[in-house]
Amino acid sequence: MILPKPVQNLIDSFESLPGVGPKTAQRLAFYLLRVPQEDLDHFASSLGNLKKLTKSCAICGNIDEASPCKICGDQTRDQDIICVVATPLDVLALEKTGYRGLYHVLGGVIDPLNRVGPDELRIDDLIKRLNDKWLMVNDRSEVILATSPTMEGEATALYIQRLLKDKSVKLTRIGRGLPIGSDVEYADESTLQRALEGRMEF
Repeated sequence: MILPKPVQNLIDSFESLPGVGPKTAQRLAFYLLRVPQEDLDHFASSLGNLKKLTKSCAICGNIDEASPCKICGDQTRDQDIICVVATPLDVLALEKTGYRGLYHVLGGVIDPLNRVGPDELRIDDLIKRLNDKWLMVNDRSEVILATSPTMEGEATALYIQRLLKDKSVKLTRIGRGLPIGSDVEYADESTLQRALEGRMEF
């Protein structure tokens, strides 16, 4: 079956998105054909405004409608703690935990296979923030390395750790181990080892 060009163009656009295969792209396109035109116009407007009406925060690199972002501008947050994450999605996840410090979004992780080195990330901006005393230099100052426990996330955390070893801030790494609801028998050695190392007293 030869599809009309507008439908095929939309399918091709959906297929270019991460995690969307040909079948899903077709389902989405044909679903949108059944949607009322006003809903489609709203959808198209939201898509068109996505980059126009969002900014990258000049301080932390998070996404917001203005720069500085709401988090950096919130003086009720703990100004002595910066949580270093890979992407704005990580900020979204950590905000749900009740964390009330600041963030620094790297814009990815060190990934040599995909030609992403330290220079492509916002690591220099982090060092500058610390040097400019965005963190108060006292015994409460802390940098939390919250990159994912993947090979690339670990390499990024290790790289930053080496850069910050001479700074007068406490450097910590998020805990790692078994997720809630998982079975010990199916966990890999590395996860079990970290779970044992991070054990706590009842």
